[in-house]
Amino acid sequence: MEARVNVFGNPIGGKFLKHVISAARATEESTLPAATQELVRLRVSQINGCGFCVDMHGKDAVAAGESWERLNLVAVWREATVFTEAERAALELAEEGTRIADAAGGVPDEVWANAAKHYDEDQLVALVSLIAIMNTFNRVNVIIQQPAGDYQPGQFA
Repeated sequence: MEARVNVFGNPIGGKFLKHVISAARATEESTLPAATQELVRLRVSQINGCGFCVDMHGKDAVAAGESWERLNLVAVWREATVFTEAERAALELAEEGTRIADAAGGVPDEVWANAAKHYDEDQLVALVSLIAIMNTFNRVNVIIQQPAGDYQPGQFA
């Protein structure tokens, strides 16, 4: 399987991705816990059906010390006991923020309030930015049918 187009090799795609990657660095450098960031990246990618990003972020999370048990349970986090209340709030915000089209009113106030109990303003902005960036990456990869499975941890570092 090959991608429909090599976005990285295309001048417009390369320039676009350079800017998105630059924006992503702001969230990576925030005080939002790294483990929470990986869980959110994975959950957003699962929802969007982005195999490339599920592969990438699962492998990167394991390389950073995350357990396969927790990663395997991200898709069913509501029923899992392995996540902190703060992580659960971040995953809920990630789901609601990713599924905006499914909820006519956007992200419910109670979801936001729950996240705000666990994260300060800078962390909330990082979380919202991370959700938006992951949705962007996912949409590019899904549209071009970027194949999954060959990613090596740290490949794009």
